[in-house]
Amino acid sequence: MKKFFMMAALMVVAVSANAQFEPGTFSIQPKLGANISWLSNTPNMPLGEFDNKYIELDKSPIAGALVGVEAEYQLANMFSLAAGLNFSMQGSGWSDFDEKISDVKIEIKDNKMNLSYINVPVVANVYLFKGFAIKAGVQVGFLVGANYEVTATYRGDKASQNLSTKFDQSFKDECKKVDLSIPIGVSYQVPTIPIVIDARYNLGLTKVNKESEEGYKDLKNNVIQLTVGYKFAL
Repeated sequence: MKKFFMMAALMVVAVSANAQFEPGTFSIQPKLGANISWLSNTPNMPLGEFDNKYIELDKSPIAGALVGVEAEYQLANMFSLAAGLNFSMQGSGWSDFDEKISDVKIEIKDNKMNLSYINVPVVANVYLFKGFAIKAGVQVGFLVGANYEVTATYRGDKASQNLSTKFDQSFKDECKKVDLSIPIGVSYQVPTIPIVIDARYNLGLTKVNKESEEGYKDLKNNVIQLTVGYKFAL
């Protein structure tokens, strides 16, 4: 048992030593995380006028997942360059609505535009102190899918007034295939093990939509992402 603990301690020391990543070394980092995203210039969504009351839904951000990998080259103790490849679920949405108007209860849920991208970020890292870095760079995104979905339910006193439907339709052909953004953020590597916590804000530079329709002009991606990765030397 004593030998086992000694071997475990030696493994921890070895991992810690590798976690320092000296200048001239390569590392790779698989990562998982989550996004909070929205599209700039998205308007509120009008439902119309019911019982002399005008109703519209407020725009709101949506949550999504991110999975990917990042390779990093340590140029100096305080500076490195990194390039990644990840699948990112992004988009924008509107608030839920649940209210009884006259004799009918109206429910609007999961009202959102879903966008999915294969993103390729390239960032420069400046290490202010051991394990903590600030970063900035450029990111190219390739559109994989785009769909609009909403679930609407109408409940009334009569059976004929009860209706529930889920709408899900692709609008990929109406979106640009390539998206450019600027990622800025910070990361921190845990001292004893090579686990990296990374927080970034991706500011969209290019329009998502091909055509600027009334109320939907210059839609651009905005993404706050938080990831956790495991970094090891190649």
